Amino acid sequence: MLVFDKDERGPDENLRLQFEAVSCFDPEEKKIVKALLEGMILKHETKRIAQISG
Repeated sequence: MLVFDKDERGPDENLRLQFEAVSCFDPEEKKIVKALLEGMILKHETKRIAQISG
């Protein structure tokens, strides 16, 4: 709140409902969703860096 406006960070409207649903998951399910997201982010960043380098 000190650095960002209220809605400046966070999921866009397309993902907000999914993240709200995930917030109700049990800790193990949240851990799995987090690992999936981290994998997708890593894949995206790797692809982006390869495009810049290539």
